[in-house]
Amino acid sequence: MTISLFSGQGSQYVGMGGDIVENMPQLGNIYDVGSAVLGRDLRAICLDSADEELTRTINAQPAVMATSMICLEAALSKGFAFDGVAGHSLGEYAALYASGIVTLEEAFQLIKVRSEAMEEATKENKGAMAAVMKIAPEKVEEVCNAASAFVTAVNYNSPVQTVIAGTPEGIEEVTPVFKELKARVVPLNVAGAFHSKLMQSAADKLYEAAKKITFRKPQVKYYSNVTGGELTDFSDMPSILAQHTVSPVRFTSELAAMQAAGADRFIEFGPGKTLTGLVKKTLSDVTAMNVENLETLGSIFVQE
Repeated sequence: MTISLFSGQGSQYVGMGGDIVENMPQLGNIYDVGSAVLGRDLRAICLDSADEELTRTINAQPAVMATSMICLEAALSKGFAFDGVAGHSLGEYAALYASGIVTLEEAFQLIKVRSEAMEEATKENKGAMAAVMKIAPEKVEEVCNAASAFVTAVNYNSPVQTVIAGTPEGIEEVTPVFKELKARVVPLNVAGAFHSKLMQSAADKLYEAAKKITFRKPQVKYYSNVTGGELTDFSDMPSILAQHTVSPVRFTSELAAMQAAGADRFIEFGPGKTLTGLVKKTLSDVTAMNVENLETLGSIFVQE
């Protein structure tokens, strides 16, 4: 059973996906649709922008999603097939498209609202995030719950990596506590406290936008960050997407659920190979690979 995985925000880099589109110019249609919805040149954002411009939430989110879609479509054109999808945070929107729940245009409509609302929320509520490593998630939760300033666990990435989010004061308060516990704390280069209550205003705006979208039943299994397992009830996707914006990413639980369902091959589409690494750290007896350029695109077929 093969699962397609989709990269999250933070994986972006200038030029991502460029060699694939150069080799398969028809895939430039993804940039064209995205540009029409966003009102900005998405191809230029992905391939020619400065690092600091690409890193902005309003640019990084549509750019990473578009690159993930391009990588997936390139693989599909060469005969790739899959049985299920999962994304990490932002990656869930590429997964919505890949599974057939939304169209290409609808995916960009959603991500336009999400990225703009989240960038606005970071200005309204100052936040920060950090990865805490070499310590169990339960201990991370315990430390965060004991803090006086707001900080909470938001990304359950692997048994020994949990991302925390909160006010800058909250992150500052718990960092020395984690270091005393021999954990490694790495501040993340992000603008806000994503997947926490500090994103509530963005969740509210996304909910209103999502109510205008017609969501379809997926053509493959769809795994959710919110539930940590396969999502089977798609009757109220606006609420789920809004909840996703302020809820933890339960990626470790998703991986366990996928493996329990028979998944033994995971292909990550989009820039970087963060999710590929998380799969390898979390699951045994599975294959995990990434597709982000022509070289890696070819490798998934060599090892089939």
